[in-house]
Amino acid sequence: MFTKFAHMKHASNKIPEYKGELVKIFSGIGNNKELTLLFLKDILTPNEFETLALRWQIVKKLNKGETHRSVVGDLGLGMSTVTRGSRMLRNKKGGFNTLLKKFGSK
Repeated sequence: MFTKFAHMKHASNKIPEYKGELVKIFSGIGNNKELTLLFLKDILTPNEFETLALRWQIVKKLNKGETHRSVVGDLGLGMSTVTRGSRMLRNKKGGFNTLLKKFGSK
């Protein structure tokens, strides 16, 4: 058990490097939607993919002015999940707002 934990600690020191590698991969995919979908399906579990999709819907709905309670009801999510999306949306220079401007909130 100790060895496993020690390995996990060692691996966690490389997490920033691993994140950077993923960012590089996504940046390199460009506009290839088919490759993006294949990669997402391979790297994420179906549940993780669904969660990402729902988080984006939360942000879009909140950006359109829907209430937290409405989003909770529409998407069947917990209030804390919707609140987190709302908190991240407050960062006007963050990724959510940047992508909403780029891709619209349709």
